[in-house]
Amino acid sequence: MTALGGFREPLVEGPLTVTDFVRYQGASGDMNPIHHDAEFARGAGFPTVFAVGMRQAGVLAAFATDHFGPDNVRRFEVRFRAIAWPGDTLTYSGEVTAVEETATHTVCTVALQATRQTGEVHLAGTAVFEVPKL
Repeated sequence: MTALGGFREPLVEGPLTVTDFVRYQGASGDMNPIHHDAEFARGAGFPTVFAVGMRQAGVLAAFATDHFGPDNVRRFEVRFRAIAWPGDTLTYSGEVTAVEETATHTVCTVALQATRQTGEVHLAGTAVFEVPKL
């Protein structure tokens, strides 16, 4: 884990499948059929099923904590910006936007996002980590 010296390389995931959505739904208990039943999704005005946004938010959070450590998270926020569809490939990335040094910790603010293969931002977020100095 490196608090400074750059953020990790982007993570590419996909293509997303309906199976990915259903696996998350089963684990989370959120079985909204709009994410796995194409007829239901069309009835609600969508062309087909779409990803469960919280699934990708979890991947984005893990992407950041894999770098800074889960024990060091002080805040994590995410906004859903665009729908992710079956077949999409998402790229998760981050950039350290602020660093504050204290006597015992390095506090890092990180801008995070997940982008569809089209360039459209699926998720945008911010995380703050407080990393102990060694």
